[in-house]
Amino acid sequence: MNPETTASSVDRDEVARFDALASTWWDERGPMRVLHRFNPVRLAYIRDAACRHFGRDPAAPFALEGLSLVDVGCGGGVLSEPLARLGAEVTGLDPAKANIRVAAAHAEAEGVRVAYRAETVESVVDAGARFDIVLAMEVVEHVADMPAFIRKAAQGVKPGGLMFAATINRTMRSFALAIVGAEYVLGWLPKGTHDWEKFVTPDELARAVEAGGLTLTDTTGVVYNPLGDSWRASRDRSVNYMITAERPA
Repeated sequence: MNPETTASSVDRDEVARFDALASTWWDERGPMRVLHRFNPVRLAYIRDAACRHFGRDPAAPFALEGLSLVDVGCGGGVLSEPLARLGAEVTGLDPAKANIRVAAAHAEAEGVRVAYRAETVESVVDAGARFDIVLAMEVVEHVADMPAFIRKAAQGVKPGGLMFAATINRTMRSFALAIVGAEYVLGWLPKGTHDWEKFVTPDELARAVEAGGLTLTDTTGVVYNPLGDSWRASRDRSVNYMITAERPA
């Protein structure tokens, strides 16, 4: 066996942390409140970029119909469900089994079809699965080996397909806002949710994506508007940012 194809980038401590929070995924006033507020901007980013790339109308009710998509580190399905409602054939992966149970139960109750699996991206990709769209949203800062994780996720992108990732830049501003502010001052997130040393700079993420055989096509910042209690896309990438990359056809 080739150890590179069988090793996992899963950080077991991170899995245990999110496993313990599983029941709170769909509580918009609970520990996942920030994620729910952040969801519209990342959903619009994925939809619009995918529609441009695949020649779809982003205003169409089922703009992503027929496109296979895998949401790596899907948690409770907060992003997987709206993407499935747009017509995508969604597979949600998460090594935390409690997350998958919550996600599957919520999707069933809502009548949304998502194939949830308590598996790693390594196991799924090594089994031969390939997708039109691969998502790694708010997950790269929680894995044990970011470059290895990105290379494996990138391997799952079909020729002509896309990969999206969202994460937090490693800057002093992100330490002040994403950890001190969000976790200790405002209490938006449970203390210990993030480790600043595992935050990823845009250059580091770009190198990992390109090492996976993809071409980086966009990097967009995301900023919080306290007056509107909302998030928006921005040129400011000093804290949160998202990227798009594509595999040549």
